[in-house]
Amino acid sequence: MWPLINALGPVFLVILLGVALRRLAFPTFDFWPQLERLVYFVLFPAMLVSELATADFSGLSVTRVLLAVVGMLAVMTLVTLALKPVVSKNGAQFTSVFQGGMRFNSFIVLAVASELFGSSGLALAAVIMALMIPLLNVLCVAVFAFFAGDERASIGSTIKAIGKNPLILGCVIGITLNVTGIGLPGWSRLTAEILARSALPLGLLAVGVALNLDALRAGKMPLVYASLLKFLAMPAVAIGFSLLLGLSFQEQSVLLLFAAMPTATSAYILARQLGGDAPLMAAIITAQTLLAMVVLPVVLYFNQVFFG
Repeated sequence: MWPLINALGPVFLVILLGVALRRLAFPTFDFWPQLERLVYFVLFPAMLVSELATADFSGLSVTRVLLAVVGMLAVMTLVTLALKPVVSKNGAQFTSVFQGGMRFNSFIVLAVASELFGSSGLALAAVIMALMIPLLNVLCVAVFAFFAGDERASIGSTIKAIGKNPLILGCVIGITLNVTGIGLPGWSRLTAEILARSALPLGLLAVGVALNLDALRAGKMPLVYASLLKFLAMPAVAIGFSLLLGLSFQEQSVLLLFAAMPTATSAYILARQLGGDAPLMAAIITAQTLLAMVVLPVVLYFNQVFFG
């Protein structure tokens, strides 16, 4: 357990530093949204290109990992839909529970994968992310369209937005450079590595700044249900598919990271724009990020003890 805590502790301390900086309004409130844009559109894509362009995938079962991702999302979608009458009182509330139970925070998952498994874990996480982000976005928009009744929630417009997603573009460019054998010639590698080194700490600070502790009062039982789906049901499904498809311990562990990762802060924006329960979504994001500091080491320790 202690090696896991030692690896995860600094990640969450940086997030808590972000929370403190928000409370202190330092340097200014206007600074942080611009920093998050820089991280999202420049630094994280550069990191993904840097890792994927030179990664060695020869020892990884990429196809089976991606099959496990599809299976995990399909089962969780069916389970969450079946539990709708229990976990929510109305359609808008259900969309927040659905996002809370399914989505993951990209900044945290890449930081943790890097801390636990180094470059190979980070590269595998990037490949999983390249599939999960499009699938989850389509699923979430479909849920909004059906349950929130917002006509603006279009699958077609979502697919177009996915094509412009900087994280997806970073994955595609990195994998293309890898497969074609081009890699990162000359100064491009060092430049990408310099940008990559700043991506994770600044991304984690942005996660902390985005948390809204005042929103926790809006949660109540739907928050509990979303957290049970995220921290109990989804990890169990991830382990089940890992065993079924014969994934290695590292592959199973990285998949489990995505399953047990707190939901994305961008889920709040989607809830606000597409007719969801935005206050509930803010509460779920904040609660899950704080809970993950305790739950994530336990989940990973359980995985190590029984399957390592």
